[in-house]
Amino acid sequence: MAYSSMRDCVLDLEKHGHLIRIKSEVDPYLEMAEIHFRFFEAGGPAILFENVKGSPFQAVSNIYGTHERTDFIFRHTLEKVRKVTEIKADPTIALKNPMRYLSAPFTALSALPSKRYFGAPILYGETTIDKLPQIKSWPMDGGGFVTLPQVFTLPPNEDSIMKSNIGMYRIQMTGNEYVNNKEIGLHYQLHRGIGVHHTEYNKSDEPFRVSIFVGGPPSHAFAAIMPLPEGLSEVTFAGMLAGRRFGYVRKNGHVLSADADFVITGTIRKGEKKPEGPFGDHLGYYSLEHEFPVLDVDKVYHRKDAIWHFTAVGRPPQEDSSFGYLIHKIVEALTPQEFPGIVDVNAVDAAGVHPLLLAIGSERYMPFRERKPEEILTQANHLLGKGQTTLAKFLIIAAKDDDPTLTAGDIPKFFNHVLERVDWTRDLHFQTQTTMDTLDYSGDGWNAGSKVVIACCGDKKRELKSELPAGFSLPDGFSNPKFIQDGVLAIQGNKFEDNDSYKENKTLTDHLQQFDLQHIPMILLVDDSDFVAETVNNFMWVGFTRVNPSHDIHGVDAFVQHKHWGCRGPIVMDARIKPHHAPPLVRDKATQDKVDILFAEGGELYGVFDK
Repeated sequence: MAYSSMRDCVLDLEKHGHLIRIKSEVDPYLEMAEIHFRFFEAGGPAILFENVKGSPFQAVSNIYGTHERTDFIFRHTLEKVRKVTEIKADPTIALKNPMRYLSAPFTALSALPSKRYFGAPILYGETTIDKLPQIKSWPMDGGGFVTLPQVFTLPPNEDSIMKSNIGMYRIQMTGNEYVNNKEIGLHYQLHRGIGVHHTEYNKSDEPFRVSIFVGGPPSHAFAAIMPLPEGLSEVTFAGMLAGRRFGYVRKNGHVLSADADFVITGTIRKGEKKPEGPFGDHLGYYSLEHEFPVLDVDKVYHRKDAIWHFTAVGRPPQEDSSFGYLIHKIVEALTPQEFPGIVDVNAVDAAGVHPLLLAIGSERYMPFRERKPEEILTQANHLLGKGQTTLAKFLIIAAKDDDPTLTAGDIPKFFNHVLERVDWTRDLHFQTQTTMDTLDYSGDGWNAGSKVVIACCGDKKRELKSELPAGFSLPDGFSNPKFIQDGVLAIQGNKFEDNDSYKENKTLTDHLQQFDLQHIPMILLVDDSDFVAETVNNFMWVGFTRVNPSHDIHGVDAFVQHKHWGCRGPIVMDARIKPHHAPPLVRDKATQDKVDILFAEGGELYGVFDK
């Protein structure tokens, strides 16, 4: 079954028990997001909000809320797309097993977009920005946002849809200085295809027309975040995963997705920006207010049975985590082709994706001598120089040969493997004064900070333990040592006040030098060691979103030799919240209390049991 619309998907999910309807009026200001969070955290169904306060349109969220439901949505097409990627990775594979790949040419045929000359559902009607559901998920959000937009652009003087870019770039519809119904904000980050187009338009006399699609077949939203090779348009992938060609029409100089639920068209002003944000984002913190391009709104189109498709993001994992799960399933076969020698990668969702990348490579350069990181350093540089992996802040890479059972997805085992083998005098490789992910505020400026590669291979050097050495003590201001896992210790420190607080790291490392800590190679200095030690996800989130490697990695018995920094004892990562960090996301207590009451009464006031 190929979904022709979001309504098709909603009805299919409902038919199979994967969706629930909320019939009573629900407020898009915090309340819809709070309900969404409750259902997601419980592993619950997708939610169709039938009565959105202030809007004539229905809204749906949480359709990708579980991996099982994501697989269900793409159950008819996912395996076919995987076969196409397998052939791309190894064109000879179809000759070896022709029966398995019989469907591949037909799948590829569905990748060709189709211009509609009649019967485009998107042309049913027009509305205005203020009639769209103004979803605000967090108290400090600057206004109503489109959280699952598909932003379509073409280069100047180009009409071929195959040359298009579709990306998921945050759209602010209301608030700040935007003139209601006339202006909206467009936020995009480093290494985004729209940036290439924007640069080209700034050099041309052409208006920079943009179309923003919302809804449509579920594959369309996913295609907008799929990391495709440059030059390959997202419309082709959207068609393959939908099992149905991407339909489009042209209207008033704009390209419209024929099957979208909504399309906002407009033109980006050249050389002008307006404040956008704050926005509670997927790292678990607010991205703050910054100047971003502003778009003059032309038209807002909608289909007859339009459903506003949205999600609520926050500290991972959230619904958008399923995107990473699906990407891994699709591109797994392509990894060795894109990154020779790399056999597995994991952009750790619990750490906000870009702050931490785990990788497993191959170490084959010098098999006749002592094993040390050589080829995996080359592979690490390749990862940091291509595609979305360039945004990694921490890249930890191990060699497959040391343990053939090792996977990047088993985080505790991966850390155990690395920490058993790492040599902190040799295996730390920093990049300073470099660009960072736009949403990562751990650095010393916007889009500015540092990276570190931790590359290790070879025999085990130590046995990891969750035991403090005899007579262990901490200096004043440090307390509550807690083991996160064997070999990883969290220590609670004072609140980080200013740059003088960095001196506390030296106080700690100097004090620790008196103890034998070989079985504890990693120490985190944190605000709350009980919290960090509670779960692996807490460790990932605190340990890697709050650390700027060049500033926050310290070590016991540290040294600098010919510009190389290392330490002979454990590294100490200062993962305390710093004054320049963006504030973490905190849900609104009054909204939580309201939802508590309504759910405690069995959900009748929401109509969730009213079939």
